[in-house]
Amino acid sequence: MDSGDLDMLSAIERWVEKEVRPVAKHFDHADEYPFELVEQMKELGLFGLTIAPEYGGLGLSASTYARIVTTVARAWMAPVGIFNSHLIMAACLERHGTPEQKARFLPRFATGEIRGGLGLTEPSAGTDLQAIRLVARPTEDGYVLNGSKTWITNGIHGTCFAVLAKTDPQAEPRHRGMSMFICEKGDGFSHGKKLKKLGYKSIDSAELVFDNFRIGADRLIGVEPGHGFHHAVGGLALGRINVAARGLGLAEAALRDAVAYARERHTFGKPIGQHQAIQLKLADMATRVEAARLLIEQAAVKYDTGERCDLEAGMAKLFASEAGVENSLEALRIFGGYGYSVDYDVERYYRDAPLMCIGEGTNEMQRIIIARQLLERTSS
Repeated sequence: MDSGDLDMLSAIERWVEKEVRPVAKHFDHADEYPFELVEQMKELGLFGLTIAPEYGGLGLSASTYARIVTTVARAWMAPVGIFNSHLIMAACLERHGTPEQKARFLPRFATGEIRGGLGLTEPSAGTDLQAIRLVARPTEDGYVLNGSKTWITNGIHGTCFAVLAKTDPQAEPRHRGMSMFICEKGDGFSHGKKLKKLGYKSIDSAELVFDNFRIGADRLIGVEPGHGFHHAVGGLALGRINVAARGLGLAEAALRDAVAYARERHTFGKPIGQHQAIQLKLADMATRVEAARLLIEQAAVKYDTGERCDLEAGMAKLFASEAGVENSLEALRIFGGYGYSVDYDVERYYRDAPLMCIGEGTNEMQRIIIARQLLERTSS
């Protein structure tokens, strides 16, 4: 990590301690969108973290990006989602868009003037992206989109989305009939209701509704149809590194709070940290944290070098997200009755962590990806 990256990380750490941690509990319990934090995120450049400098972004490596995500998630996971989904959209456009598309959108993405995310999931299509039903019908000068998306991060307050649609519903195999579009909200494209969730509060997960939404042919990413599935899957590698980093952040926060509580809480005349049962839990929690950190770094390094990293990103996402779940539960148990109280942060970790096992491809699917890649890479 060079000095510029270190300076950025230090600035984020200061911002997290001064602005994020003090308000996390309030916004989470109220399930309110943190407008003021979003404005601060714009000033810090968080919406342009991985966008190339030539488009006004910071051009940070995936390794530095993952460290920033972990730092923010240690205090509160929701703000990470606001810029992560946005940056996946930007990465998709930066990798596959035309020069005109990049010049038009990326500078405004980098400043946060335009914010949004990725429109993949539908009511009947999540991990199985080829099952999507949103259709983009060709017209003389573009396309007409009809259908809906659901569980879309930034769905309400975002205005621009990279949306996966079927341009040829009859294509076989199905992925050849899918294309990705850059869609800005307007006549025929709106958001539906905000979806209520167990955790991951404050951030606006919502439906997107397309009702005869007309766009020009220049909004098709890459212009040539039929490549949307590969654009979407390619963007998920960065997304999985992000989710892994979030899981690590939650695992670290749970460990930090558990160690502090184990020192101050006394039973039977001594701190509970001196009881062997608690020590065993802390040891496992700490080991998960360090193992997750190494897996994330391995995946990020491969991503930065342009190598295929679905195996490494899948392993990082699988292990780190499960580490977040396991550490949050162990922390809650160490806190005992207080862990079940909303007065402490561990109950929030416990509610937030399971999402990481579902988002960016379920952990069951990660295991399949890992196994298939392992077999492919070791075949003679």
